[in-house]
Amino acid sequence: MSAETINGARIVLETLHRLGVTDMFGYPGGAVIPIYDEIYSFPEIKHYFVRHEQGAAHAADGYARVSGKIGVCLATSGPGATNLVTGIMTAYMDSVPMVAITGQVGRPFIGKDSFQEADIQGITMPITKHNYLVQDIHDLPRIIKEAYFIAGTGRPGPVLIDIPKDIQTETISLAEYNKLYEVPISLEGYDPTYKGHQGQIKKAATLIKNAKRPLIIAGAGILKANAMAELKELAETAQIPVTNTLVGIGGFPGNHELALGMVGMHGSVAANNCTDEADLVIAAGIRFHDRITGHPDFFCKKAKIIHIDIDPAEIDKNVAIDVPIVGDLKHVLSDLNALVEPVTHEPWLAQIREWQEEYPMVVPEPDKDELHPQYVLSELNKIINDDAVIVTDVGQHQMWAAQFLTHKSPHTIVTSGGAGTMGYGLPAAIGAQVGAPDKQVILVVGDGGFQMTFEELMMVRQYNLPIKIVIINNGYLGMVRQWQEIFNDRRYSYVDLEVSPDFLKLADAFGLKANRLDTVEALDKNFKRYITSPGSIILDCRVSREDNVLPMIPAGGTVSGMMGKKGVL
Repeated sequence: MSAETINGARIVLETLHRLGVTDMFGYPGGAVIPIYDEIYSFPEIKHYFVRHEQGAAHAADGYARVSGKIGVCLATSGPGATNLVTGIMTAYMDSVPMVAITGQVGRPFIGKDSFQEADIQGITMPITKHNYLVQDIHDLPRIIKEAYFIAGTGRPGPVLIDIPKDIQTETISLAEYNKLYEVPISLEGYDPTYKGHQGQIKKAATLIKNAKRPLIIAGAGILKANAMAELKELAETAQIPVTNTLVGIGGFPGNHELALGMVGMHGSVAANNCTDEADLVIAAGIRFHDRITGHPDFFCKKAKIIHIDIDPAEIDKNVAIDVPIVGDLKHVLSDLNALVEPVTHEPWLAQIREWQEEYPMVVPEPDKDELHPQYVLSELNKIINDDAVIVTDVGQHQMWAAQFLTHKSPHTIVTSGGAGTMGYGLPAAIGAQVGAPDKQVILVVGDGGFQMTFEELMMVRQYNLPIKIVIINNGYLGMVRQWQEIFNDRRYSYVDLEVSPDFLKLADAFGLKANRLDTVEALDKNFKRYITSPGSIILDCRVSREDNVLPMIPAGGTVSGMMGKKGVL
């Protein structure tokens, strides 16, 4: 390749560089060797070497959630590409902007069951916003630009680009590449709606004016639209209480007097009671999924519902909507705020305060011989600063983190919501730390999920990432055990994790510091010091084995069937 030509592999990296990509996560293999060879020529792009391709996708996901940028991951063909699938699906379910680049066998070998061939375009079609199989090197600059644009606009999501190996080694002239790169993006039929319909916004303002018991349910759409200030203005002007979905936490200050905490299956009693009693619900950037609604036929039955979302496909999908507004939340809420007049709802707010006082989130009484997970999280809440990023895996610890940690700032919780992906936590925390190098990143993870992806501890050491890892170790697949206790008469089928690695020895094998905390005394004495010390550390918190996450609305249930309103069954 001469100085006047450029190959496909270099086109990939040069285009990403011009688009502003500075970090990517990947794992090499035969079908992407040309791309990896060209990485030497791009010191502006830092490549993070994961130990499993799934980790690359989760790391790109965590990176995107905290940085506001588009996460990029790279894997080879066949098993390398399919190992990305879980992470791509996780990003798709939570609308996370990501570009996944995979190698593919050479064009002459496609469709012939060639070595390490997989139809990754077909496999990922249901779990990507769009995907491409590159067939011509001349299309490569356009495709990469389009993928980056699609991933980050409208409702964000993952886009996959599958690049045959022979295209990576093929060359065109540098002048031709520059000309191709400069062609403006033109996507027929792709035109996200940003401005809301003014007539619908006026209807919403009238409903707000006349409401006696209004409620805002704020989802991740608030964070993705950067509409936190507009949401706060609406809530304060019209004195409307705000509850958040799991992935919407941080979109409204958790310490605000109008904040109700999380809604849904393991949400606060006050938040869930509000959904039952409200006469108006403003659903801002949510998709009414089953963990929020329970039985959709009985959700918010006394309320008129205003649904604001940038994706028209979400309107009326799960719950019937009275006033739909399709548009970007920042734009729509700004227009709505211009019409909403100050109002008070003191009887409604007084009722909510009564619920909050009667049904607080309960931390079990300390026991000198037993450490409760709720206590660990409540103590962590006292230590962290307002900008600390909490990353969780999936399970009981995830719900306790949502219940007992107060998120005052946006983009301070990174968690798998829609997919509920165990193993997400550690690689996502790595991506979050890369994406926010100046922030404290704390991973809260269960002993089950931790064992799924702990190979990525090598990245923590290799890149000197100061992540604090808090393992809520109850020796069970805790959430599954809880369901088996409640719904299966305590038939604990294959959830016992007492036979597990010694996490302290495991940490030592990776060259990382670790300590065990198994009593209240040990936690009180050492926890703050460990969390605030420089560098990374793994804390194996041996907690009570059979504590349950409460309150709980059984799947498909209603607020009236909420279990453990006062924290006990």
